[in-house]
Amino acid sequence: MGKLITRVVLGIAAGIAVYVGFSIWANAGRVADALARFHWGAAAAACALALGNYAVRFVRWQYYLRVLGLGTRRAKAAPPPEPIAGGSEPFEGSELGISVADSGMVFLAGFALTVTPGKLGEAVKAFLLRESHRIPIARTAPIVIAERVTDLVALLLLAMVGVFSFEVDRRFLIAGAVLVALAIAVISIEPMSELALSIAGRLPFVHRFAPRLREFHVHTAAMLRPAPLAVATALSCVSWFLECLAFWTVVGGMEGAAVSLRAATFIYSSMTVAGALSFLPGGLGVTEAGMLALLIRLGTGLDRGSAAAATFVTRACTLWFAVALGLPALIAYARRKHVHVEDVSH
Repeated sequence: MGKLITRVVLGIAAGIAVYVGFSIWANAGRVADALARFHWGAAAAACALALGNYAVRFVRWQYYLRVLGLGTRRAKAAPPPEPIAGGSEPFEGSELGISVADSGMVFLAGFALTVTPGKLGEAVKAFLLRESHRIPIARTAPIVIAERVTDLVALLLLAMVGVFSFEVDRRFLIAGAVLVALAIAVISIEPMSELALSIAGRLPFVHRFAPRLREFHVHTAAMLRPAPLAVATALSCVSWFLECLAFWTVVGGMEGAAVSLRAATFIYSSMTVAGALSFLPGGLGVTEAGMLALLIRLGTGLDRGSAAAATFVTRACTLWFAVALGLPALIAYARRKHVHVEDVSH
């Protein structure tokens, strides 16, 4: 557990360094003054909206488990589901019928490693399910990929509310849309996926994992079929709009400041995409810089200090609030299920 805690602490330290740097740039005195005059009830409301985001995303997580034949069951486990066409045989000895309580704890535990490139540290959820329910990682890790894909699709859709209304650089949004479309195509279109798997099978150090890659692809493709993709994207749109509302609420809590809901939705969604595409842990630095600059341009009554303060509070209520919920959940679940979390790094 020590190495895991170290990673989280390093992520927090990186965040503090970023915020100190932005505070110095924005004038630390003005940032402190803006925070002193901030209506902190807005932060509480933002945290409640962030909880709503997590709740909707948990519904999506449960939906994906059902798509893979791993839905929760009340009583004894039923026989393993039939294999998906082209996939591996059903695994033996797996404890199907994950309880809602276990599923919820695993879901929250993923937030502990939110501050990782592309949030891929959330793959710890697959590790926990393997250790506690004997479900192969190749079967559940694709959920993390599907979550990131539908997150990006939803955020790009939300960004559309202002992409043609505000004078901004749209290149990163176009790049994001192209990358997402390409990823879905490679996974979903059989000739493209077969070509990608064939190339991967010839790469040094990768070829020995070819069978697992094929199984990984089969389960990922199952979640990106049109129906699951549509359902998950709709849930993602709802969940991320709640965080856009949280951002709008925080800005409204700054004395004398305001931003339209349309602009707030555009700023938050587009800068979250920018942070994800940067592949920096939690999008640190990129997301904050973009939110701060766009707030000054598109908001009213905001200078560098108040815009920086609004950005910091928003990130505390969304990004860091998630980490604060996830770490205790990860520790508690690991202890209750006797899981050695250190093994996840191997």
